[in-house]
Amino acid sequence: MSTSSSTSAIKPPNTFSNQTPVYFFSHGGPTFMYTEQDPQIFGGEPGAFKMLRKIGKEIIDTVKPKAVVVLSAHWQATRDTIEVNTAEITPLIYDFYGFPSYMYEETYPNVGSKYYGEKVLAALQASGIKARAVNRGLDHGVWVPFKIAFPDSKPLTVPIIQTSLFASDDPNQHIALGRALAPLRDEGILIICSGMTVHNLREMGYHGVRPYAKKFDNMLESAINLSGQHRQQELAKLITTAEARNSHPTKEHLLPIYIAAGAAYDEPGKLLYTTQTSSLAWGEYRFGSVKKE
Repeated sequence: MSTSSSTSAIKPPNTFSNQTPVYFFSHGGPTFMYTEQDPQIFGGEPGAFKMLRKIGKEIIDTVKPKAVVVLSAHWQATRDTIEVNTAEITPLIYDFYGFPSYMYEETYPNVGSKYYGEKVLAALQASGIKARAVNRGLDHGVWVPFKIAFPDSKPLTVPIIQTSLFASDDPNQHIALGRALAPLRDEGILIICSGMTVHNLREMGYHGVRPYAKKFDNMLESAINLSGQHRQQELAKLITTAEARNSHPTKEHLLPIYIAAGAAYDEPGKLLYTTQTSSLAWGEYRFGSVKKE
């Protein structure tokens, strides 16, 4: 696994008090949406559900973003190019299999924006990251947690711009991606990264909590509590550990938190909630502070 990446074009982000924060959502699967109706539903998690609802209220009532840029584990472009959805109309992608039919009928009203999509492209290109515009829907790593965070009673009405990950496991490359997006925070644009802090579907359903799940969740929190180059070094080491290999047999659900750490490079991350269930962990994080009126 390569951990090298050129960051020479990345400029340190400004740290103005009016910057938007950065969030990391552990998003679960489609059953996560139904946790409120059935707290015992397999694949749901009541505490994470309540925290996403609380975070959504914080975003609507206090952060008040002009647009949201979201990066999900379920969209990787190529090893050296990022894709940005600039479509104005963004249908849902039902990228999960074997679930009851009603889950494929869920809706999530949303709008995209070519204007804000081009801002994302410009930020990436200014940092030397190859990027291209595409037309795409929203995958379940976006619309499932967003349905929880932003219910009909508290909807998100600003444009949503989904942006891909790289198709690589390079931690420094994804931290650099976050750093490239960081200037958008000064323009009132919110960055949300969506994955899971532990995600091993091969062992999901194991009775009790897998030992590696709690250990890696704690290791990740310790690294995220750091900042700057020290955090980057610790995160680069963390992804190579045996605990990471057990917790993330494939790395796409871990890499979004690396992007969040890059987007708030000099700001420690704050764990808002976590728990472990079987071979999953549900860490929900905020980086940076919430501006006060």
